Amino acid sequence: MKRHATTGIIMISLIAVIAVGCATGSRSEKIGSGDIVADRQRLMKLNGASWADAQAKMKAGNIEGIAVNAETMALNSEHIPMLFPEGSLTDKSKAKPEIWQKRPEFDSAAKNMGQWAVKLRDTARTKDAAATEVVMKDFGRQACGTCHTPFRVPPPQQPTPPRS
Repeated sequence: MKRHATTGIIMISLIAVIAVGCATGSRSEKIGSGDIVADRQRLMKLNGASWADAQAKMKAGNIEGIAVNAETMALNSEHIPMLFPEGSLTDKSKAKPEIWQKRPEFDSAAKNMGQWAVKLRDTARTKDAAATEVVMKDFGRQACGTCHTPFRVPPPQQPTPPRS
């Protein structure tokens, strides 16, 4: 039941992102909430939820179901560059200034994430568990990590409890 709820939330979020994109077209009006940092954080949380759901589906043997999560991440990757306009570095953001200093590399990392997501989607559609597992094994490092490592402030490390 929980898996169906998560998939439903992901699909509703995806439809909302697509609807906003279609409704605004190429106009220069603001999309989303008007708070670009909050909007990109929501998109990244959606990607994180999609990835977590894909991992759960892998463990459960629902290989073909992973394709929906991968499609969500592929579509989201197309929105990443526009969610990081110049001057949107705030204290709420985990973005590094390198995004704007190395913009071509950042845009390339977002495109790379989309390519990996498409690869995962297409592999999952074959229902080949072994091939899908190979892509899943490298996805976090090769798709997400190529952007998070150079362009995102790492989350704070939890202190290690002292050994008794």
